[in-house]
Amino acid sequence: MLASTAWAQSVAPGFPAPARTARAVVPRAASCHNGASFDRFLAELKQQALADGVSQRAIGEAAPYLVYDQGIVNRDRGQRVFGQVFTEFSGRMAAPYRMQQGQAHIRTYAAAFARAEKEYGVPPAVIAAFWGLESDFGANMGNLPTLRSLVSLAYDCRRSERFIGETIAALKIIDRGDLTPEEMIGSWAGELGQTQFLPTHYFTYAVDYGGHRNLLSSPEDVIGSTANYIASGLKWRRGEPWLQEVRVTAPSDFPWDQADLTIRLPRSKWARLGVKYSDGRPLPDDEMPASLLLPMGRNGPAFLAYANFAAYTEWNNSLIYSTTAGYLATRIAGAPPMQRPTAHVAQLPFSELRELQQLLVRAGYDVGKVDGVMGQQSRSAVKAMQIKYGLPADSWPTAELLARMRGPRAQPATAAAAQPVR
Repeated sequence: MLASTAWAQSVAPGFPAPARTARAVVPRAASCHNGASFDRFLAELKQQALADGVSQRAIGEAAPYLVYDQGIVNRDRGQRVFGQVFTEFSGRMAAPYRMQQGQAHIRTYAAAFARAEKEYGVPPAVIAAFWGLESDFGANMGNLPTLRSLVSLAYDCRRSERFIGETIAALKIIDRGDLTPEEMIGSWAGELGQTQFLPTHYFTYAVDYGGHRNLLSSPEDVIGSTANYIASGLKWRRGEPWLQEVRVTAPSDFPWDQADLTIRLPRSKWARLGVKYSDGRPLPDDEMPASLLLPMGRNGPAFLAYANFAAYTEWNNSLIYSTTAGYLATRIAGAPPMQRPTAHVAQLPFSELRELQQLLVRAGYDVGKVDGVMGQQSRSAVKAMQIKYGLPADSWPTAELLARMRGPRAQPATAAAAQPVR
């Protein structure tokens, strides 16, 4: 998923969306297409679709919608990550009303949820959480013509190959009879339906639970198709947990460097290290592997993330989103609210996060993009530098670490309000 509509509206309420009736603008010839005009590019894309099995009929039906929209390209290039720490983001996106709506939808569509769990092994709460986060159960699916978005992003050079494939997949959806071009209305990034499937996912994983495949208006199809994608595409493991809140009872000598999604230890090992469930109950003395997940460092909430949590990071690689989705699913399934930090967890401002990344790059670490966003590569680099300086290695960027990296002549960094974190 590129960007859930409900999530984008929640974290960026003032961000302007291109109008549905936006007039197409003739673009400059894209360099990645050897300078070919959009019309030339589109003709070649149609030939590629024909060669890939799309009928001439479907291409003809879609033709009026295959127009370029510079506003879509501008929006794609101007994406920003809005600054919230996990407790703020989850407080909004996993709010009690969304948990209650998820539980209500499970009751309303009990037969479809039961069928999906039997066929695919995905619990109702997991499906309902994604459904709520992606579109508020169908209330916010986007209002832009999908084909226009896809073909505009396909012509642009930033992710051309990906969106050529997505455009052809959308044509296959039309050819199969699932949706008409006019019905294809969704998010600016070309995602469709109540759980915001890219067209390739729609074509591959959509199932018919209610007459014919329609993820825009059939809740039953949404439930079955989402379960199919999670199980078949994201490799969900039937009968296993995904996320459970815990707490560390002996933080003074805890090996914080072990708190990493790339490290899995048996629950019996975590128990010996002083990890318990959030209500104080002991962990099972078994060999089930789990990672200790600290989305805000050692002073924030703590979770055991199991193998199934990988489905969440595959759905959306933003750590803040994936953890929120997993947490919301536990709440819908009946878990109590998470324990809030007893003290404020400071977050460096965007400019200092970016500076820290630059310093880490100079020190020889690969942080991915230097963009002020703490992705997995940046967090791993932070942990390595914390180990070097003898600091608690919880992968959380702090003012102390930044001051150490600036050197003795620099003034210590000052922690500020929440800024982008992933």
